[in-house]
Amino acid sequence: MTEHVPFVVVGAGAMGLATTWQLARRGHRVLTLERFARGHTRGASHGATRNFNNAYDAAHYLDLLGLARGEWDELSRTTGEPLLRLHGLVTHGDPQRIDGVHAALIARGERAELLTATEAARRWSGMRFEGDALFTPDAGVVRAAAALHALEQGARSHGADIRFEHAVTSIDEGPDGVRLTIEAGGERHDLVAETVVVTAGAWTAGILPDTFPLPRLTVSEESPAHFTPRSPDLAWPSFNHFVDPQRGPIGNVYGMPTPGEGVKVGFHMVGPVVDPDARTFRPVPEQAAQLRDYVAEWFPGLDPDTAVPVSCTYTSTDTEDFVLDRCGGIVVGAGFSGHGFKFTPAVGSVLADLAADASARAAAPFRLP
Repeated sequence: MTEHVPFVVVGAGAMGLATTWQLARRGHRVLTLERFARGHTRGASHGATRNFNNAYDAAHYLDLLGLARGEWDELSRTTGEPLLRLHGLVTHGDPQRIDGVHAALIARGERAELLTATEAARRWSGMRFEGDALFTPDAGVVRAAAALHALEQGARSHGADIRFEHAVTSIDEGPDGVRLTIEAGGERHDLVAETVVVTAGAWTAGILPDTFPLPRLTVSEESPAHFTPRSPDLAWPSFNHFVDPQRGPIGNVYGMPTPGEGVKVGFHMVGPVVDPDARTFRPVPEQAAQLRDYVAEWFPGLDPDTAVPVSCTYTSTDTEDFVLDRCGGIVVGAGFSGHGFKFTPAVGSVLADLAADASARAAAPFRLP
């Protein structure tokens, strides 16, 4: 007999678990299916930390970030798991971008302070600065692994059914609803849902119907690394560096302290395009050398020869804007372009709205073409 479920979420990474939590806490019956085992490292949600970075000037991201902050706090209250560590964020580099972010944050009443390079280096002597730096104290990191645990715990506490090692191999919409084919334990079966939310990261395009109007998604393998501080007494903020392109093709840089692992430093969106099922899980040697040289130049407080690489995927749109929209009975959350994790519970809220109400719409930049 074919199983019938009101809401199915495909993918139990951060965005899928957040959507599951949001639907379940609103009283909906929801089933979530994940291809891999709990805690796998094949996607984009594993690891201890992610930047809680508020250096945005676009209204749709600042709106989403405001919602996310409240939802992170709510999740922490309900599960008893502290999820944000707000040690501040320093952003430096391109002065035009810094001024734009500063103005946007001040206009919203957010705390944001411009520092000279000398003032910034005095506060964070393990870093080097050229030009003014923007410090935002209400930023820092999300404890990513703890967040996944809290989202799952919160969703299950409201009755959600979450099944790991259940691979969705096809999704087709018909007159009776959305039909999914699932492989688990060596067997294949179908189920029918009223609404399906697809949050499958790098595998999104491969399981949606061919007729679904998804924009191009590019999957890349990115390789940040953790570096060892030269002194345990150094203070570390989270950070962004909008690098002058004249300095070479290294892209922008982000990072954060990760207790027990060092300081994470990575180039944004420079990795090779990959098949998510055929990754090397190793950095490109040339890019690893560039990252080592960058750390040697800009981080006097880190030992550049201590890199411990981390492999993760980006699934990116051409604009780097997320896809949060609905077509028929299928809702999609995709294209988080390497900057989505901080927004996780807010993305879950938006996707739950779209799933529960066919007339709901996300902000215009997030809609399907």
